[in-house]
Amino acid sequence: MKNPSISANSNNLHVGIIGAGAIGQAFAKQLIKAGISVTLSNSRGPESLAGIVKELGPKARAGSVSEAAEADIVLLSVNWAHLPSAVANLPSWDGRIVIDATNPVLLPGYRLAELGGRNSSQVVSDLLPGARLVKAFNTLLAAVLASDPAQDGGKRVVFMSGDDAAAKDIVGQLIDRLGFARIDLGGLEIGGKLQQFPGGPLPAVNLIKLG
Repeated sequence: MKNPSISANSNNLHVGIIGAGAIGQAFAKQLIKAGISVTLSNSRGPESLAGIVKELGPKARAGSVSEAAEADIVLLSVNWAHLPSAVANLPSWDGRIVIDATNPVLLPGYRLAELGGRNSSQVVSDLLPGARLVKAFNTLLAAVLASDPAQDGGKRVVFMSGDDAAAKDIVGQLIDRLGFARIDLGGLEIGGKLQQFPGGPLPAVNLIKLG
């Protein structure tokens, strides 16, 4: 297993992002503000991300999807219709932590994708054999995610769920480091359903934890 004792507070932490849309860019902005190195990737290749990387600064670089997938922690933020092809030819995840920020939305019409009676994170987990999956950062709108998490004397809440307690603890450390407050919803079966858009009650809910 790669990096079994990784710390989200390490000065050398490297986070890969697969899917450099609005959520991926918002997450990258928060990572870089916290001093964390980022590799951004998308289906169009590193050259298409040159402008975004330049704007984000020296802690950001563009890479292939395979390069992003080799990071200590990987954020997955891909359009649901393109998700299977985006992760189809990647090497073994080998115990790396994947933050699932996807939502099972089909356009047009914001329709719920067919999930076979499961929630979306359970489906994503099957697509990433060997990954330690934690659902997080999928419920906030991109503009809210990109904004200062310190609000009105408190911290903006990020919901999380997962079946691997150690992986969830590391993602929780990362949430703390970025300046957010975490709320642990438990395992993927329940928490993933609560976080899912469309269908769950928590997407677009913008809570501030005081104190």
